[in-house]
Amino acid sequence: QVQLVESGGGLVQPGGSLRLSCAASGSIFRIDAMGWYRQAPGKQRELVAKIFSGGRTNYADTVKGRFTISRDNAAKTAYLQMNSLKPEDTAVYYCNIKGPTGWGRPPVDYWGQGTQVTVSS
Repeated sequence: QVQLVESGGGLVQPGGSLRLSCAASGSIFRIDAMGWYRQAPGKQRELVAKIFSGGRTNYADTVKGRFTISRDNAAKTAYLQMNSLKPEDTAVYYCNIKGPTGWGRPPVDYWGQGTQVTVSS
């Protein structure tokens, strides 16, 4: 069983910063990608940032230049440094990892429980 534990959310003023962490534990065969998604009220869940095992990253256009994703492979932990936060960044942020359950098996997605980020003055 795989567990993802997120931390670091909270209330911050516009222009402020937050750092989210996601620690994975349990029976993980291999992590191919770690990422952060977010869902605002009334909206669909969207990709914020993703980092692959080789270090390649993807970012949503709305966060490029403000957010940075990183990972510690040995600790099975992903981080999301969020700077210059805006009110429109307010959402529940979910950690995601993707990887196979064994050799030759297709990848599966694992999700964290979500952490609230609120940007407001």
